[in-house]
Amino acid sequence: MDTLTFKGELKEDGNEDKLVPKIEALAGCTIVYVSAIGGSAAARLIRKRVTPIKAKSEEEEIAEVLNKLVLTLQGNPPPWLRKALQPPVHDFDDLETG
Repeated sequence: MDTLTFKGELKEDGNEDKLVPKIEALAGCTIVYVSAIGGSAAARLIRKRVTPIKAKSEEEEIAEVLNKLVLTLQGNPPPWLRKALQPPVHDFDDLETG
């Protein structure tokens, strides 16, 4: 497990440029748990096929969250989770032309 540190101002100030390195760092993730997320950041993650999930509280332990996720996956996951875990569907827009 890695810990990532981002430099610069991290306040909720509407500076969309600060999102770029954070979103790039999540490449390859399918689900990310967050304590808070703005609409713009959520939309950008979803476009990258990363599903943000708001944690119930900041005190909730990561191990507890992961255990609940595993139990959900072993049971009957909700439709949004099944969709998030599906491999991407490629269409003609994904192909390079030339």
